[in-house]
Amino acid sequence: MSRPPYSASQADDFRRLRRIIAEDFDWSLITVPCLSTLCLQSIVRNFEEKPIFEKLLPIHKVFVQDRLPTSLPLHVTANWISDGVYWKRCCEQRWDICDITDYGHSWKRMFFERHMENIIELFIPNETEPKTVLEMVPLCKNYVKRLDISQLLPPIKEPEKEKEEEEEEEYGLELESDNEYDGPSIDHFDFNILLKNLTKLEELHLVYRVKQCGMNFEWMMFQMTDRDCESLAKALVSCKTLKLLRLHQSHIDDKKCRLLVKSLLDHPSLTQLDFSHNMIGDKGARAIGKLLARNKLEALNMCDNSIRGPGAKAIAHALSVNSSLLSLNLRLNCVRDEGGQAIGKALLNNKTLLHLHLGANQVTGPTAVALSRVLVENNTLKSINLSCNNLGEDGGIALGEAMSQNTSVTECDIRLTEIEEQSVSFINKVVWTNQRHARESQAK
Repeated sequence: MSRPPYSASQADDFRRLRRIIAEDFDWSLITVPCLSTLCLQSIVRNFEEKPIFEKLLPIHKVFVQDRLPTSLPLHVTANWISDGVYWKRCCEQRWDICDITDYGHSWKRMFFERHMENIIELFIPNETEPKTVLEMVPLCKNYVKRLDISQLLPPIKEPEKEKEEEEEEEYGLELESDNEYDGPSIDHFDFNILLKNLTKLEELHLVYRVKQCGMNFEWMMFQMTDRDCESLAKALVSCKTLKLLRLHQSHIDDKKCRLLVKSLLDHPSLTQLDFSHNMIGDKGARAIGKLLARNKLEALNMCDNSIRGPGAKAIAHALSVNSSLLSLNLRLNCVRDEGGQAIGKALLNNKTLLHLHLGANQVTGPTAVALSRVLVENNTLKSINLSCNNLGEDGGIALGEAMSQNTSVTECDIRLTEIEEQSVSFINKVVWTNQRHARESQAK
């Protein structure tokens, strides 16, 4: 017996009753990813074993960088992953503040510079293996252009040595030291093993100190030793690309300054030197004078040292023949009128210096008179700072008369100089006029 034919209405009812019953209870109707997405996901999962990146299209590179785990070993990612989202994720995960404007707008450069800084700042001599640093050099040498080291740790003091020192103090024993150096016996990270390998390093900022030392404070934690100075000097010779050296707050005396300057005399690229907040005196200043005469420095900062008249005269002598220096900062020294007048005389022959800072140097009226001649005859100087000096009424009058003939100085700081208010007002008006003319000339 044959089946009766189905009507159209019955067929519609059967279609409505049909259902897909999946064996996988997690099954859903979400569209299956396209093949390219599945391939990229596979690349991400297996990146450590088989890294593939450079051959990908730009849009696919972004996909991979968005999904790669930041815990991948650096020996895998350093040479394969270019600057971009991945390194941004690495930086933001590790540090709360990430401003790439200080790193040439490069996330990869920021990561490797700060990573290397962290390794050096936590390096403990005789405890940390040097290979910790050396293994990182091949990975980061193409990206590190600046190092800003805010602390350098000394070795851990051995208990036996502490006990011996206590016994010496208790019984008044004086034992001869085998150490050939006179200063503290502790040393810090040896930059000689690092700088020669950083072929793109341009800026080096160093402070020999220990942050957050608490109750373990000792003065020796806040100064470089003779051995530190010797190793750093050798390292500076080998770092041919260095443009800026800043070594401050490290108790550098004349001996260390002379050794460091000797290593920099024929440096091919150094343009900025900052030895501020140290203990450099006249002998060190004479070495700086030799450096100015032989090198092409553009900025010199010797703020807050112990330079007096003879040292300032040595710097002035070099300044009279120098043709590269643009900025000289001698603030918080004690050059007095002997040094101040020498600098003023040197500036009559110097036609390149733009910025001069002699604040808080115990200079008086004679220095103001010497500098007033500079303001009349020198049309190069743009800013001069004489604040916190007792220039007196006569010094103010001399500066005022000189400024009336000057058209180049756009900054003149004469606060706390005992100059009469009338002279201060007149000098400030001239400065404002020069500033206006400078803006107008730039707008043209």
